[in-house]
Amino acid sequence: MTTTQIPGYVVGTWDIDLSHSDISFSVRHMMVSKVKGRFANFSGEIVTGETFEGSSVTAKIDATSIDTNSEQRDGHIKSADFFEVETHPEWTFVSTGIEADGADYKVNGDLTIKGVTKPVSLNLELGGFGPDAWGGTRCGFTATTTINRNDFGVDIAMPLDGGGVVVSEKIAITLEIEGVLRAA
Repeated sequence: MTTTQIPGYVVGTWDIDLSHSDISFSVRHMMVSKVKGRFANFSGEIVTGETFEGSSVTAKIDATSIDTNSEQRDGHIKSADFFEVETHPEWTFVSTGIEADGADYKVNGDLTIKGVTKPVSLNLELGGFGPDAWGGTRCGFTATTTINRNDFGVDIAMPLDGGGVVVSEKIAITLEIEGVLRAA
C-alpha cells in the first residue's frame, strides 16, 4: 500500500461544521427533470489517523430536517410513504475503510436509513487541511455516491400513466464537509 503525502495533514479528531457543510441529494422527477433537496441538521466526527487511509468518519442525519423547497412535498417525504420520520428520525453513516482511488479516495461504510443498513461507497475528493481565521485548523472534503432508495425500504411505487415513474429509484447524494479540529 502506498501512502500519499497530503500537504498540511493533521492527525486528530474533527467535528463537522454545520454552518460550512451541506448534505444534499438529487432525484429524477416525472422522468423529465431532477428535484434537489438537502438536510438542514446533521452532525459527525472525522478521526484522521497516522495515514489518511487509517482515518474514520461517523455521521448522523436528522431526516426530519429535509428541505426540498416545498413544504407540501417535504411533508409527504417525511410520511410513511417515504422516510417514515416519526419512527426513523435519524440516519447514520459509519465508515468501514478508506482507500486511495487515483488522486482521490473511496470511503466505504454502512449507511442506515429507516432502520435498514447497507454498505455504500463514497467517492471522496480531499479539499485540504489548513488554518482558519480564528486560530484553529480546518479540513474539507467533497463526497458523492448514488444509492437505490428501494434498498433502504423507501420503496413507494408511483407509476405514470404513460410509462415511467414519478420518483426514480436512484438518488444522487453530495456532501460538502468542513471539519474543525478539536482542541487538544
